[in-house]
Amino acid sequence: MLFGIYPGGVAGDDLGGLAAGAPDDPVRVTAALEALQGAPGRPFLVRAYTPFDDTTTVGAAHPTAAPADAARYARDGRRLDLVAQYRSASGDVAGYCAFLRDLVAQYGAVTHTLQVTEEPNVTGNPILDGHYPRVVDAIVAGVVAAGEHARRLGHHHLKVGFNTTPLFGPSATFLAEVAERGGGTFTAAVDYVGLDFFPDVFQPVAAADLADGVAGLLAHHRHAVMDPAGLGHVPLHITEHGWPTGPDRPPHRQAEVVDTVVRTVAAHARRLRVSGYTHFALRDADSANPGLFHRFGLTADDYTPKPAFETYRALVAELGDRTP
Repeated sequence: MLFGIYPGGVAGDDLGGLAAGAPDDPVRVTAALEALQGAPGRPFLVRAYTPFDDTTTVGAAHPTAAPADAARYARDGRRLDLVAQYRSASGDVAGYCAFLRDLVAQYGAVTHTLQVTEEPNVTGNPILDGHYPRVVDAIVAGVVAAGEHARRLGHHHLKVGFNTTPLFGPSATFLAEVAERGGGTFTAAVDYVGLDFFPDVFQPVAAADLADGVAGLLAHHRHAVMDPAGLGHVPLHITEHGWPTGPDRPPHRQAEVVDTVVRTVAAHARRLRVSGYTHFALRDADSANPGLFHRFGLTADDYTPKPAFETYRALVAELGDRTP
């Protein structure tokens, strides 16, 4: 299993806004990443987000938005898990593809995974890419464009994919619709499919049912969503998972959830071809704010570890890629 984490503090909420607090402290972020990684040189992903919109200038450098200057953390075996958000109100797919090529040129040497769009199946929230026109076209054209440019520049290590949230009912056909739009060229270009999921956060799940629920969700996504879309050949990567502390959400329960979910993912990784897990997030946005989206961190906003920090560090050491 390849593990990673989003090391920033800013988080999106469900109303189209951002949960934010004190700025990130790069020195403390680096120390926390080193602790979680366990040993210099061991593979570990650093998740970062950078947006494209109708004001973006292509052909220029593109700083990461969250965390800022993420490339500084991509060393000693750590590489970026870079998310290229699509927020074009005009549906500028050609511009987005040019933006992706810029990202490959700028960050390709220090990036392991390049995610094309963020949660494109989610509509009605302007911080998520499904809100914007032609998002399916952006996935299809973007995956192909980024992959071709990575190979052109010799970045053969770079994996290009896209993600969704869990897909049930009528939405379960979303991947199939994307694949149908893209055809064989697109499905051959996809290196992985990502999944953002947050069990027991937005809908309660009894502690006794959590492991079975996670296993069932992973199997559903593989067999009922990916396989019918012609994407059964590609790995599944957990691109976001977390559980916030707060009122009625004690820190010890966060540690229990992290342990249960990560162990369940690892137990089914070979059978369901799950290639990795990235945690959301390293630190709280604002530990003084009781809001759901402000306290996803494994640490408080001053980087004081919660119990789940040590839980995740131990899981990475036990289950992660040990190649130095």
